[in-house]
Amino acid sequence: MLHTPRRRLGAVLLAAASATLVAATLPEPTALGIGDPLFPRLGNPGYDVIGYDIALTYEGSNTKPLDAVTKIDAWANRRLGRINLDFARGTVHSVEVNGSTAEFASTGEDLVVEPSMAVAAGSRMQITVTHTSDPRGAKAAGGWVPTGDGLVMANQADAAHRVFPCNDHPADKAFFTFRVTTPRNLTAVANGRQVAHSRNDTRASWIYRTGHPMATELAQVAIGRSAVVKRQGPHGLPLRDVVPAADKAKLEPWLKKTPGHVRWMEDKVGAYPFETYGVLVADADTGFQLETQTLSLFERSLFTNAAHPKWYVDSVMVHELAHQWFGNSVSPRTWSDLWLNEGHASWYEALYAEEKAKQPLVERMRKAYRLSDGWRAAGGPPAAPQAPAPGQKLSLFRPVVYDGSALVLYALRQTIGEAAFERLEREWVTEHRDSTASTEDFTQLASQVAGRDLGDFFQEWLYAKKTPPMPGHADWRSEAPKTRPTR
Repeated sequence: MLHTPRRRLGAVLLAAASATLVAATLPEPTALGIGDPLFPRLGNPGYDVIGYDIALTYEGSNTKPLDAVTKIDAWANRRLGRINLDFARGTVHSVEVNGSTAEFASTGEDLVVEPSMAVAAGSRMQITVTHTSDPRGAKAAGGWVPTGDGLVMANQADAAHRVFPCNDHPADKAFFTFRVTTPRNLTAVANGRQVAHSRNDTRASWIYRTGHPMATELAQVAIGRSAVVKRQGPHGLPLRDVVPAADKAKLEPWLKKTPGHVRWMEDKVGAYPFETYGVLVADADTGFQLETQTLSLFERSLFTNAAHPKWYVDSVMVHELAHQWFGNSVSPRTWSDLWLNEGHASWYEALYAEEKAKQPLVERMRKAYRLSDGWRAAGGPPAAPQAPAPGQKLSLFRPVVYDGSALVLYALRQTIGEAAFERLEREWVTEHRDSTASTEDFTQLASQVAGRDLGDFFQEWLYAKKTPPMPGHADWRSEAPKTRPTR
């Protein structure tokens, strides 16, 4: 995350650059990070989160911060005299650690907490932060995204801490409970399954809980005048789609495709990894779709803009569904492993388009190969991407991590054969289900499945500045970059 200079803290009221904090007396808090190669200030050392319990109260206006309470259950893996959390865009009113009041302060985008007693290594700790969550002006930076009738979340790559205090790195997955209160005429949905719902004359409340651990970047709470459409998928899988109520009938031809999409993906890689799935359609112009866990976020215009070919929309829906296996169930250990997420989702998107809409995979890969050297020059090779531009973290999501990385998978299939490639894909999502995995984990498993050392293959395809020759396509050529690379 971006680092701002430390300030000496002794005042009763602190105004921080990213989060406003009330009542703190810590001297010179320090922003920490876990040393991610691309986001060195992201995440926090010293503990592993087990679960988040997040309560949010929405008053019906995007111009007013939400009242919130975030409870964090974690293991301390070393003695902690201070605890760093990632948090921005809110006012912190109080913090407790293990039931006792704790002092707190801010630096950069860290909330630094000093418990009344140090937390012992190997012990469990509970942190309760009473705060606000501010949606104002957040769209460009991520986190809350205003819609035509409420809010949704878009936390990738590192914007969950713009909504709630957390350890905001995909390497620290945890279980989530969301408790959302809204005016009675609105509907709230979140990741996982609904476990409680109540309504009175003025308010409505929901509780949602995940059945599997989740990275903070995949958290989703959506609030609006929504219709929730329920149906069953393969093997009785509960499906629920969340759409603007006025668009329910218009979107139904797309929503009813999801059971077939799930069945197709299960045929490719095995059983769907979570307790539910659905499509969340937001009345917002995000410029992207997002694989929030169990409830993928789509902008409304994807389905209503007649300029999009039907096969294209269909395949984009499969792209986000594929992420439930690749990126969500198996999460990247560092952000340099992003190619594993987007390369696989792009691969299954393209494969679906070939099988269902006669859009040749080989032609898409030929085009990607032609452009690949330029993509590598502009953003780095697939597994060693350049850091995003300062203040533009979404610039990490470059073509090289999409079709440029699907191209690596195509080359791998050309090298080891379809049968071994399909076995690798199934073993990958089975072996690393509900966990994190790295590029090294993937390359080692690929060698194991292929029965030979693929180290040289992956070194060239994942880390070289120039795209290697494509196996089986000696005539393919990659164009030289037309412009100087930029960072």
